[in-house]
Amino acid sequence: MDIIQELENEQLAKLNKKVPDFKAGDTVKVMYKIVEDKGERLQAYEGVCIARSNNGLNSSFTVRKISFGEGVERVFPLYSPNVASIEVVRRGKVRRSKLYYLRNLFGKKARITEDKENIAEE
Repeated sequence: MDIIQELENEQLAKLNKKVPDFKAGDTVKVMYKIVEDKGERLQAYEGVCIARSNNGLNSSFTVRKISFGEGVERVFPLYSPNVASIEVVRRGKVRRSKLYYLRNLFGKKARITEDKENIAEE
């Protein structure tokens, strides 16, 4: 391994952050820290994970939800201190790693079938 990878692995070990096993197609609930005048609060952001980028310390994932009839996407850094927790609400059964085609779909067409097999394992 090169020096940069070793340093990143050390930083990941120091963070000691529990990240659940999730992939694209899963519905996740992300608790995100928001700083306001009075202090901090946690805000829930629940939607379908449409992409996941695994780049060590720079890993991120994109969550898409429909808010008031408008599609909203947000990219979260996986190891950010502002991401308080990630909870997998339901597992999706998909055959792709990036679900960008969901941007063009709406309503019942945009639904992802639930993966019944992985539910029994957990």
